[in-house]
Amino acid sequence: MKKIGVVDTTFARVDLARYAVRALGASGTGFRIVRRTVPGIKDLPVACRQLFAQDGVDLCLALGMPGRAEYDRTCAHEASLGLIFTAVLEQRPIVECFVFEGEAASDPELEQLGRRRAEEHALNAYAMLFHPSALSRHAGEGLRQGFPDAGPARRTR
Repeated sequence: MKKIGVVDTTFARVDLARYAVRALGASGTGFRIVRRTVPGIKDLPVACRQLFAQDGVDLCLALGMPGRAEYDRTCAHEASLGLIFTAVLEQRPIVECFVFEGEAASDPELEQLGRRRAEEHALNAYAMLFHPSALSRHAGEGLRQGFPDAGPARRTR
């Protein structure tokens, strides 16, 4: 039985973990979810490291929602670097799913974007654990999480 760690924050304005957990539950079986909630995005790396070390999870899904201020973008960058460092140290994947408040013009749009992105990242996490070749089949397709896919670049002769 595999374990998937799901870490979210109280700072987020959308319950991203709820959508991710629901998508994981609908995707298949053979795993157990271990969830943690931390105050903000800079707390995500330590929470993921604890899930690897103390709970033996095979993969973490790190969910965060930076605010609109430039300071929030800096914090998101720092958190992202921490998540990368943690994944390298643990030699296990961390799927980072950040939804920036400024990506949406209204609260309903933010809710919809957060839901779609959390669900799509959760499905990617599931595929990484159980069907990695499925991701290879989509290489170069310009898939986007939360927004319409960009599609592959067109070849010119």
